[in-house]
Amino acid sequence: MKVLRVRRWSAALAALVTTSALAVALGSSPAAAAGGTGTGYLHTSGNKIIDSTGATVRLTGINWFGMETDNKTFHGLWASNPWRGQLDKMASLGYNTLRVPFSNDALKPGAVATGINDFVNPDLVGNTPLQILDKVIDYAGGKGMRIILDRHRPTAAGQSALWYVAATPESKWIDDWKMLAQRYAGNTTVIGADLHNEPHAEGTNPAATGACWGCGDTTRDWRLAAERAGNAVLSVNPNWLIFVEGVSCPSGGLSNVWDNDPSNDEDCGWWGGNLSKAGQFPVRLNVANRLVYSPHEYATSVFHQTWFDAPNYPANMPAIWDKYWGYLYKQNIAPIMMGEFGTTLQAPVDKVWLQELMKYTGTGVNGMSFTYWSWNPNSGDTGGIAKDDWTSINQDKQDILQPYLIPPVGGGGGGGPSPSPTPTPTPAPTSCTSAFKLTNSWQGGFQGELTVKNTGGSALNNWTSTWTMPSGVTLGSAWNAVVTVSGTNWTAKGPDWARNLPAGQSVVIGFTANGPQGQPSGVTCSGG
Repeated sequence: MKVLRVRRWSAALAALVTTSALAVALGSSPAAAAGGTGTGYLHTSGNKIIDSTGATVRLTGINWFGMETDNKTFHGLWASNPWRGQLDKMASLGYNTLRVPFSNDALKPGAVATGINDFVNPDLVGNTPLQILDKVIDYAGGKGMRIILDRHRPTAAGQSALWYVAATPESKWIDDWKMLAQRYAGNTTVIGADLHNEPHAEGTNPAATGACWGCGDTTRDWRLAAERAGNAVLSVNPNWLIFVEGVSCPSGGLSNVWDNDPSNDEDCGWWGGNLSKAGQFPVRLNVANRLVYSPHEYATSVFHQTWFDAPNYPANMPAIWDKYWGYLYKQNIAPIMMGEFGTTLQAPVDKVWLQELMKYTGTGVNGMSFTYWSWNPNSGDTGGIAKDDWTSINQDKQDILQPYLIPPVGGGGGGGPSPSPTPTPTPAPTSCTSAFKLTNSWQGGFQGELTVKNTGGSALNNWTSTWTMPSGVTLGSAWNAVVTVSGTNWTAKGPDWARNLPAGQSVVIGFTANGPQGQPSGVTCSGG
């Protein structure tokens, strides 16, 4: 069966949305957070993903695509919601992992990132695709999130059945993976490589030309290619997890239903979704406990598979999932991390599908890991969790996913009612000095830096600085602090990676603002 997956990328500019609270930060990669995504690097044990202390970790993430397209960077950077604000929202909803699709074109020297609103995201102006990725990784890591890199396309032109094309041979594919593994070695936010997105069948059996599993043809056997690339990655960075997707048809070819020869017909699934032969032909890596199988699963908004019409639907679905990939988890062979699954949720059958699929993954930390497709609203056949303004949320989808999400430490979110807040004492003011510098201005806005220095004799733990801005000035974006606004009162708090301000040290709080030029007044600082 041929399954067509056509994603139509719409690039309509989002409606203007004013954000009043942005959690933002810049700087070097922080130490790995404990809790939602564990401590240190991750590895596997049976069907579990575990952290460096042996604690079980469940990745409950989301895809943010765009770096695989001609833009060569995340989509939605054209919107009025700054890039940090979008990550803040993902984390607050409970998504603890970000799967980042990219193409090899985005990694080339001279690659240019486009589609960026330089008014909203001035800190990204002139950055290369990799430099933007670095910033996203640093900031996401500060929120306790993890990153999975997904080689989605060999070129920005589109997906491919095999892991190589003429413009991107296998050697380039492997070399680029080794480069990324080296670039992020030691950064425990980046946990692994999804080697190639959606290998699938091409050509009609018996003249198959697409990706097979276990056929032994080194030019087409995805299992063997995954071993070659996975072992090359681990030779550079042995701490990474290796995520391996399935194929669509194990033969690598499409069935000819007209030849009346059932020997040429086989049971096929979604692109990247068929791991039925992985038990017989497992991926063999040189470093133990690094393999995670990563199937894809979709609803009728992507393609109307025959099983959606079964008279016993949805009771038939667990057996189908068992056959294609669930057995690997249930037989304790390897962990499952569903790299993509999604729907527009427009058809009632799709709502049932999503509800039943989430039940199948299990609840709590021992359930199967996943990254939902997608954050982006501009995925033509699924839509996103974000709506077209890249700020509002599709609550119908979120409500189904919410009970299965394990938020990152510091990210908030999660299912169930929120407990009543515990009152905390107001920190006493402490000795500090401040200086403001106007660094840029334009019609309707400006950019500035507020330097706050701790002039006291001891560190400001969990430092906070407050000041007043003129009436009519609103926050655009900020960095090096968590900045919130209430009327004319602005408050900056130390980010997760720099909560304490030692005696004699300074912090430079950068921000962009909308409205008339003005400067902070009445600056105070405190520690709690």
